Amino acid sequence: MRDLSQQFISDSRAFLTLDYMPKIERCLAQLTEEQVWSRANGASNSIGNLLLHLAGSSRMWAIEVIGGKPIGRNRQAEFDRREAISPEQLMASLRAAMKEVDAALAEIRGDALVEVRSRGEEEMTVLWCVYHIVEHFSMHTGQILSMTKAMVGELAPAAESR
Repeated sequence: MRDLSQQFISDSRAFLTLDYMPKIERCLAQLTEEQVWSRANGASNSIGNLLLHLAGSSRMWAIEVIGGKPIGRNRQAEFDRREAISPEQLMASLRAAMKEVDAALAEIRGDALVEVRSRGEEEMTVLWCVYHIVEHFSMHTGQILSMTKAMVGELAPAAESR
């Protein structure tokens, strides 16, 4: 029988790399640069901002909080950016970030899931951090899917299903 903690790590990595990332890539393949950076209103984020935020947040939790290596993240800059970055560059940056995140998650030993990490004055377990990376990525993936459908209608079919 497979160790439950290792199954959790494996399943978490699969959600990020085999489920959410392809959905985001499918969306970006159907959008223009202008659509990627458009906002419904001043209080809304663009897909471009969400992609910057996903890369920054995922790296922060996996590399900095779990791994203990500062990354120098400026969270507000992820949302403040208005200058366009091409969809191809955004996806390349997100892929690179998620490659780092996946490698960091792959290194987590099962017994480390109950270890406590700190972020400022907050304390949480490594399990909580991994769970947060996955649920946060899921939430923003859903937003990106919804925003894309609002702009282009029905999404093109996926190349293959999981």
